[in-house]
Amino acid sequence: MAKRSTESGPFKFCKIARGTSKAARKRPWVGCYWLLSETLQTRATCAFRTTSTTRHFDNKLSTPSSRSLSTEAFAMADIDVQVAQWKLVEVGRVVLIRSGPYTGKLAAIVEIVDHKRVLVDGPSTEEQKIVPRHVLPLSHATLTHFVIPRLPRAAGTGPVKKLWQKEEIDGKWAKSNFAQKTERAERRKNLSDFERFKVLRLRKQARYEVQKAHAKLRAAAPKS
Repeated sequence: MAKRSTESGPFKFCKIARGTSKAARKRPWVGCYWLLSETLQTRATCAFRTTSTTRHFDNKLSTPSSRSLSTEAFAMADIDVQVAQWKLVEVGRVVLIRSGPYTGKLAAIVEIVDHKRVLVDGPSTEEQKIVPRHVLPLSHATLTHFVIPRLPRAAGTGPVKKLWQKEEIDGKWAKSNFAQKTERAERRKNLSDFERFKVLRLRKQARYEVQKAHAKLRAAAPKS
């Protein structure tokens, strides 16, 4: 199916033309306008899709239906396009090591060796969390949202440690949802049998209190 551009600017409205096959004519997006990026020019990267088969915009958002194609659409002036925030492999990016002798520890990328390996250094403020400088496969690491800004390429351990402490990477990581969830899972994993039994009883008691409060609310509600 061919796309025909109808607008100019950073984003374009492109119409999906009908195909010749029977299956192509039954597709719900056929004849609709798509908002495409001018730089990428692919329907897979479109931000929005209208249900308009004509160039009529009335500032209404609508979900396309396979049964009917209305003239509801929206104007370009009312569109708030949010660009995806990708976590890039870059110098200064903090990674979480997921495999090897330093599993569960943080390190910063100080140099990119190739498309599969990076040089990392983890000068943590805690002795047991220090990661020595070594080459790490990207398949053994998970990119985090934290980046050390203005970190020079191939910087030594001293400058990396100074910027690490300045950005408070350890403190930010401890407050993140992922770190707290991992800590709870690790603590639950190391419970003894008696501690697991106490957790079971406490969860059962909490569930009973919720059910009792819900029953009181239902009893106090006016009957129709």
